[in-house]
Amino acid sequence: MSERRGRRANVLLVEDDAGDQELTRRALQEDVLRIDLRIVNDGEQAMDYLLRSRGFGEHERFPRPDLILLDLNMPRLDGRQVLKRVRAHPDLRQLAVVVLTTSQHEEDIVRSYDLGCNSFITKPVDIGAFIKAIGEVGRYWFELVTLPNEVFA
Repeated sequence: MSERRGRRANVLLVEDDAGDQELTRRALQEDVLRIDLRIVNDGEQAMDYLLRSRGFGEHERFPRPDLILLDLNMPRLDGRQVLKRVRAHPDLRQLAVVVLTTSQHEEDIVRSYDLGCNSFITKPVDIGAFIKAIGEVGRYWFELVTLPNEVFA
């Protein structure tokens, strides 16, 4: 995490699978990174969180994410639709979005990049490999990359 910010990194996980939610939480907790993880269960909740509507208005409890980990295949509003809306919104378009999905379909990869994802990661099936991959994602985004230091209005 960039020391210039002097705060914990905020990650929003958009994931409908409880098992993957827990594995991601464990992976981020096991690492030495200072990360606060918020979880929403589908794309509609993700947009409510990002737009501070329907119960997500408290800035303290629901801070602007530095990184969104986005599953593609979810009920109600899928990850592709979320990505499209995030990139179209002037206050959200600079957010870092990593697609984290079980899909290995070339069309999902191409479409995700066309819609503006920053990275596309296929979830490893092996639990150990999954935890390692999430840790590497965290280290990359919060130790190596410089992210915008914006205030969430």
